[in-house]
Amino acid sequence: MSEVKEAVAVFDNVKQLQDAIDELESSGFDRAEISLLASSGAVETKLGHMYEKVEELEDDAQVPRSAYVSTESIGDAEGALIGGLFYVGAVTAIGAVVASGGALLPILTAAAVAGGAGGMAGAVLAALVGQHHANYLQEQLDHGGLLLWVRTRDAAHVTLAKDILKRNSAHDVHVHQLSAAKV
Repeated sequence: MSEVKEAVAVFDNVKQLQDAIDELESSGFDRAEISLLASSGAVETKLGHMYEKVEELEDDAQVPRSAYVSTESIGDAEGALIGGLFYVGAVTAIGAVVASGGALLPILTAAAVAGGAGGMAGAVLAALVGQHHANYLQEQLDHGGLLLWVRTRDAAHVTLAKDILKRNSAHDVHVHQLSAAKV
């Protein structure tokens, strides 16, 4: 069974975490090599107990992880929800008015009203997506910080990952080795 080395770090705020991840990616680390601690509910379900501090989980191979989702991706999802529901509402209203033989003004009015309603529904859903992500991050900060793992390919990547993490104000930066079957 092969071994996998990971750099591990804890961050005290989202900006430092984001800066470190941006630098890791621009230095050749793939997004798939970067993971974060899963939600506390997922951790509790998997381990059968709640944790007090993230430090308890740093080197536990059984801890569930979450793929990193950038703030840009969250913004894209929010925009898609707003725009998509605006479009669906407008097109549905236009179709209904055209099917009933409506004139141009009622078509435009129906599109604006239904599109606006769809856009508002999208905005509410987008706010929920953003709030869910913010709650996920805050929940970890409340338990001592944002836990990050970076899978490394070789000794040079171990050194590079540790340097990047330290440069971006991470603490408790270290490397652990796990069996590939556990990761």
